[in-house]
Amino acid sequence: MGTDATDTDATVLGYLVHKHPGRVQTFTAPVGDIHVFYPEASPERCTVAVLLEVDAVGLARDKRFRGDALALSHYVNDRPYTASSMFAVALGSVFRTAMTGRSDTYPELAATPLPLRVELPVVATRGSGAAGLVHRLFEPLGWEVEETPIPLDAEHPEWGPSRYSSLVLSGRVLLAHALRQLYVLLPVLDDAKHYWVGDDEVAKLTRAGEGWLAEHPERELVTRRYLAHQSSLVERFDGPREESAVPDGGAEPVVAAAAPEPLRAARAEAVLRALADVHAHRVVDMGCGPGALLTRLAKDRSFTEIVGTDVSVRALEAAERVLRLREASDAERERVRLLHGSVVYRDDRVRGFDAVVLMEVVEHVDESRLPALEDAVFEHARPGSVVVTTPNADYNPLYENLAEGAFRHDDHRFEWSREEFRAWASAVASRRGYEVEFRPVGAEDPALGSPTQLALFRRRSA
Repeated sequence: MGTDATDTDATVLGYLVHKHPGRVQTFTAPVGDIHVFYPEASPERCTVAVLLEVDAVGLARDKRFRGDALALSHYVNDRPYTASSMFAVALGSVFRTAMTGRSDTYPELAATPLPLRVELPVVATRGSGAAGLVHRLFEPLGWEVEETPIPLDAEHPEWGPSRYSSLVLSGRVLLAHALRQLYVLLPVLDDAKHYWVGDDEVAKLTRAGEGWLAEHPERELVTRRYLAHQSSLVERFDGPREESAVPDGGAEPVVAAAAPEPLRAARAEAVLRALADVHAHRVVDMGCGPGALLTRLAKDRSFTEIVGTDVSVRALEAAERVLRLREASDAERERVRLLHGSVVYRDDRVRGFDAVVLMEVVEHVDESRLPALEDAVFEHARPGSVVVTTPNADYNPLYENLAEGAFRHDDHRFEWSREEFRAWASAVASRRGYEVEFRPVGAEDPALGSPTQLALFRRRSA
């Protein structure tokens, strides 16, 4: 930061980032040590430097970052050398208050665009459309961009440039915006993240994108890359396209005037209502994924025992982080447990609970394996109640971006119509001694029903 012909003492930058210019500070993070220091601090010019010392060996050994342990890229990579998602996380760790725009000492400067210069010695640009991506991302935000490609080999210029560049950004920008833009756009440039991307990334992007992302011309690209190309997360961030309706004249779908809550939230709330209706206190969330429902269950103290199971170890690790079980008390870890398991195998650990939830799970199971799921859940586990949600295929024509006959998710093995779901659920209930009730989830279309369908099974008394 420079004075830029103003009377402002440039050393106020220390107050704005909440780091003293006279000290070298070191912070410990899961990815390594973060060092913050000032190479220069004068009234005319003040520079704050951030050095992330990546612990490459620790990352290779830490199960949170292991990925495929047999992949060569797990051990040979550019993590220690480039400003990527690891550096973005470091910025978020050490400048968390500055990113909110809060400064008790200089509130007027925190709310004023400042003459800033950001130097990033190495950034990576990957994926389709990488050419010119730095300029397309930063110039609309008011930055002047100096990008210098780094050659693949300086001794062999004929080999051309690598995918790496050094980057200098200059402009008058709010400090909080500058930090949040770097936090989002560095992993967007790299088109990769070093950690599991789950539901909480939507909230992170919402917070970090406030004040600048909504009007960005590359908003769609930023959203897609930041959320690791997970269509369900992108749709959740973009808003409830799923709550559409077809007018009486049969024209193209339009967004309802008073759009309800996003479908993902409506689905979880519908499950919670069903559990309340059957007075369930001990609940198993089968196929829990990264913990979308578990977090809601954990907040409600009426649930005295909560178990999440999933076939994916990575999903369970993500759920553990979201639930913060490592920092939880012993009592809370007894109340909320995560188990590695499958919905198609009998598991004594989940027998005898008040309720089992299969939220958006059955459609991920091969139809030939549904009898095994039925046996494992309704016969062996045999809870008092079972809650099942699944997409309503009848509703799919209302998704304007969904091709005819296509499924909503690449991993779906099938998607049932309302008639097909009722036939399956009614047959299961009849065979296994349950009553079943069907409920809509999400905004209903008069002809095609709701986007999600829910079946609530209650075990008949002996």
